Amino acid sequence: MSIIRSQVIGCGAYLPDRILTNAELAKTVDTSDEWIASRTGIRRRHIAKDGETTVDLALKAAERAMADAKIGADQLDLIVVATTTPNETFPSVATSVQARLGMTRGAAFDVQAVCSGFIYGMAVADNFIKAAQAKTILLIGAETMSRLMDWTDRTTCVLFGDGAGAVVLQAGEGKGDSTDRGVFNTKLYSDGRLHDLLYVDGGPSTTGTAGHLRMLGKEVFKHAVINIADSIEAAVRDSGVTVADIDWFVPHQANQRILDATARRLKVPAERFISTIAEHGNTSAASVPLALDVAVNDGRIKHGDLVLLEAMGGGLTWGAALLRW
Repeated sequence: MSIIRSQVIGCGAYLPDRILTNAELAKTVDTSDEWIASRTGIRRRHIAKDGETTVDLALKAAERAMADAKIGADQLDLIVVATTTPNETFPSVATSVQARLGMTRGAAFDVQAVCSGFIYGMAVADNFIKAAQAKTILLIGAETMSRLMDWTDRTTCVLFGDGAGAVVLQAGEGKGDSTDRGVFNTKLYSDGRLHDLLYVDGGPSTTGTAGHLRMLGKEVFKHAVINIADSIEAAVRDSGVTVADIDWFVPHQANQRILDATARRLKVPAERFISTIAEHGNTSAASVPLALDVAVNDGRIKHGDLVLLEAMGGGLTWGAALLRW
């Protein structure tokens, strides 16, 4: 008996042209390239230019993913955009992308889970496909995190960058075992009691402004390693495979130390964790699809590989998605 699987048939990404290096940051805040790199692994990040918006980044990543999938806008049933930095309070980034793609059917909406947004979006898309409510879905993670930075706070402004990544998911048939191509499962979690560890100090219902990002870095680090490892183990436990079977881990790109500590906790080689932190910094909901696109295009992730996507973000939210490429 066959089952429906959500299969990734295309991916794409976009990074703004402007690059901000650690050395440049050191000219405006009390920091240095060595201080940033040794604590985070970040060397540079991309920053959207004036007038360049989250919708602009999302659209370019979407067009590349659709070209890779060889589909047109008329074949899309749904667009889901994961973002915490929309152009406007409303309407959604997704409906703006829908209009600019020329998609005149189906639906489009945003999901907001901060850095975990792409994983949450993957769960939403997978469930729409499994419920036969959509056949082909464009899933995008897009952020202009630079717009939320307090550029005088060296503990946060050195970490974040802008960018977008996208995948096209399409319904396909599977046998229902671990040899199938497509998404095996998604695992989502949150704990609202941990709000103060990572949040933005503004919003339309409070200050009427976008606000700035605030973070308690040491506490976030501790929760990240434990929660991410637990979500990975949960995904594996319900899929008929083991952690050792996973070919590639594609994590949220927050801190190289978190990636290394997670690898140690899972007892897997750190080399199996795709890392783009040095070049991209933390691009929140865009970081997983950006890293995925890099690893697919450089040939590391190949057809048939078992791939684990994971992230943790403000809220706190976290989760994982396990799929065969």
